[in-house]
Amino acid sequence: MRTDDLIRALDADAHSRAMPLGSAWWVAAGAATGIAAVVFWLAIGPRTDIATAMHTMRFLAKFVFTTALAISAFALIRALSTPGASTSRAAAWMTAAPLLVVFAVVLELLSVPAADWGRRLVGSNMVVCLTFIPLIGVGPLAVFLAVLRYGAPTRPVLAGTVAGLLAGGLAATFYAAHCFDDSPLFVATWYTIAIAILAALGAIGGRLFVRW
Repeated sequence: MRTDDLIRALDADAHSRAMPLGSAWWVAAGAATGIAAVVFWLAIGPRTDIATAMHTMRFLAKFVFTTALAISAFALIRALSTPGASTSRAAAWMTAAPLLVVFAVVLELLSVPAADWGRRLVGSNMVVCLTFIPLIGVGPLAVFLAVLRYGAPTRPVLAGTVAGLLAGGLAATFYAAHCFDDSPLFVATWYTIAIAILAALGAIGGRLFVRW
């Protein structure tokens, strides 16, 4: 069978499921958000001064970064799960979150004395961040990998990696409500590492459970 014929067959199979693949992704997004919310509230919950923090730009900026990642990763993974679908536009939007973080870091470096850079980068919740973003995100990652199996991604490792980034963006959005470290330097370093852990787990999951 030629490659084009195989892709058309896979695409037809993906569209013939009991639930359309597009609908399955929205159901998965809702389920994953619910799982992340439950783990977040049971494990750590929001910071005690969140009412005050919500009036600061650094606190709010964290949610801009994390939701930008989650939204762009969601668009890309939907395309990757459908054989033959174009991924170029969705992949281009994946640069939005990193560019926003870089822009915020530059502003931070320009506005904060150099003597404070190290303190803001290390913060006070480094270990908590590296622990709870993966913990909150592992359930959603399992949900996203299950939907990838429901679809027919032709690049399972890449799709699994994006599933990890999506889970990481979702988990980091919840964790940001708890985190007392609002500096873009902290977010750019430790949030990135924590999300990368989920991306690596997603790549492994894609290779082991999604390949066909």
